Amino acid sequence: MSNIQPYREAVSSIKQAILHSQYRAAKLITGELLSLYFGIGGYISHHSRKDFWGTGALERISTQLSKELPGLRGFSTTSLKNMRTFFEFWAPFINRQPTADDLTDPGTIDINGLSLQRLTPASELIHLDAFLSLSFSHHIEILRKTSTLQEALFYIRETFRHKWDKYELRDRLKANLYQTQGAAANNFLQTLSTNQARKAVGMFKDEYLLDFINVEEIEVDKADDVDERVVEQAIVRNIKKFIMTFGRDFAFIGNQYHLEVFGEELFPDLLFFNRELNCMVVVELKRGAFKPGYIGQLQTYMRALDDKVRKPHENPTIGILLCKSANKAFVEYVIRDYNSPMGVATYRTAADMDDRLRQSLPDMEEMRQLLMDTPDAD
Repeated sequence: MSNIQPYREAVSSIKQAILHSQYRAAKLITGELLSLYFGIGGYISHHSRKDFWGTGALERISTQLSKELPGLRGFSTTSLKNMRTFFEFWAPFINRQPTADDLTDPGTIDINGLSLQRLTPASELIHLDAFLSLSFSHHIEILRKTSTLQEALFYIRETFRHKWDKYELRDRLKANLYQTQGAAANNFLQTLSTNQARKAVGMFKDEYLLDFINVEEIEVDKADDVDERVVEQAIVRNIKKFIMTFGRDFAFIGNQYHLEVFGEELFPDLLFFNRELNCMVVVELKRGAFKPGYIGQLQTYMRALDDKVRKPHENPTIGILLCKSANKAFVEYVIRDYNSPMGVATYRTAADMDDRLRQSLPDMEEMRQLLMDTPDAD
């Protein structure tokens, strides 16, 4: 076989896959382009990594494709490399992974067999609608800046939710949004159904900025008196702001919710119901750092709520522990063997904000006066 023959066969294979995919795309098959790029990426990965096409192979293939399919866009050398990257990252999570036997025939790229619409149980945490709705450019932006499945899924989910374009996504990646607003440390994967776990992971953040809480405005005799009840009362007074910060679809049930089990009285700090998750969410507040003992207390509240309050059609209660600080790796180590779905997150108050940022905010009394002086709109 001449040196040029493998490249001719590659061009023929990719060309046939493109034409077949264009026909399928005309029938509005969701995610068709992504499946095409995944299939081509797998073909390129196999031959370039194992069959030793040699230096310059992708450049030759790209040039020949542009000659045989005039006007074709998106198949530059860089794009072909990106397809290979896309395949190699997501291949472990696709229904049918190609083997050497599958790809021995250079004349075939099995788009049906490599369809992204069929995912393995190991990939059920992928929100399929979100994954397939993103453009290939979005996916490549994410893969360039992420290294783990959890991180990639976070940006896919957030891009889908907020409808970011490629440049907005790039800004979030540059700002390292995953590290600053990632999911709370949790055991949701081990304790909830796959669909419920996916929703819960996306619902609760790693840290919450409760900037409406200003402990300096609360009348206390000394700093040690600023405890969980102070924070709780400030949240209750600003419950609408808290819910807007906490997430979507939350309804406030009450604070210091009274429970009684075998004559023992229990009073969880905050209790909500979430319509999306169809379950109660109990929030326990701690003014200091995370301690393992807090988890046992939270699980007791959750068990009592499930036994005494939960309705038959509702999902199990989720518990969220809000602490001033927490070692995420240590938290995940502690909670992984608990059988109740719970997460641990941290919070900051106005007192924790950078001095320059705090000084840039208007004085609360000035704001109240300004609002009082503002005439009603016609």
